[in-house]
Amino acid sequence: MAQFINPFSDWGFKHIFGREISKDLLICFLNDLFAGEFVIKSLAFGNKEQIGLSKDSREVIFDIYCTTDEGKEIIVEMQNRGQEHFIDRALYYTSRVIVNQGIKGEWDYDIRPVYTICFMNFVDPLLPLGKFRTDMVLADRDTGKTVSDKIRMIYLMLPLFEKTEAECETDFERWIFVLKNMNTFERMPFLAKNAVFKKLAEISDLRTLSKKDMDKYEDSIRIMRDAYATYKYAIKTGLEDGRKQGLEEGMAQGMAQGMAQGIEKGMAQGIEKGKAEAEHQKNIEFAKLMLSDGDSTEKIQKYTGLTIEEIDAIAQSLH
Repeated sequence: MAQFINPFSDWGFKHIFGREISKDLLICFLNDLFAGEFVIKSLAFGNKEQIGLSKDSREVIFDIYCTTDEGKEIIVEMQNRGQEHFIDRALYYTSRVIVNQGIKGEWDYDIRPVYTICFMNFVDPLLPLGKFRTDMVLADRDTGKTVSDKIRMIYLMLPLFEKTEAECETDFERWIFVLKNMNTFERMPFLAKNAVFKKLAEISDLRTLSKKDMDKYEDSIRIMRDAYATYKYAIKTGLEDGRKQGLEEGMAQGMAQGMAQGIEKGMAQGIEKGKAEAEHQKNIEFAKLMLSDGDSTEKIQKYTGLTIEEIDAIAQSLH
């Protein structure tokens, strides 16, 4: 029976990497990720709510945001499901952190490097086919020479990492193997290879969690599973609605060309509708969790996009 935290849950990921007590785990992982490039001796967690460009801008929220002893700013994010424009989304978030470095008055545009690291529990078709790790930098297209080291995005598509425990040769590979499979382990591997995995085992052992932390973890798992189930159901019903609508339109336009075009249009509309319903349900579940933590209606509205009426109705349903 598995006895370790699922790192794909929001609470689990932050419990492992996003706390002062476990900060050395994040330092070790980052040093293994950037092996041979630089060494991080210490880091400080930053305010994850980066103020927008104007007073009316929405805040940008990251899973983990930290600054190294050398001043490099690092965003670490775990993403469970694919979404449209995911690559652009990461670029947008990274750019916002760079823009926030701006200084009023005289300034020479000396900016600090900003790195975004995306754990992806899915395969994005826009990234190189079959490649587990993709590093994106500003470089000359023809020579490949890096032009600036101030922005970098690293995408780790976990489904494409297929090495077994015995095949992992570096600590970075061991990290990825553990994070990808940790929620299935009865024992933590690599304990003899590196002491960091012993601490990881201690921090992520479900048996050591307090009742309060276990409740938060189980809520996080429930939200993750509900969101996934809702997403799958929405896709299924969306496809069914799309097929039905497409067939009806196709039959009306003709048995040949009309049917093909109608099915394609109907499926697209059904999928979009299903995704919207899944996203709305996920926001409802997130609102429930925030309400249980005592967050204000204004804050919940900001982070979920739900109306005040919807939030009030959810609050009433919890009593």
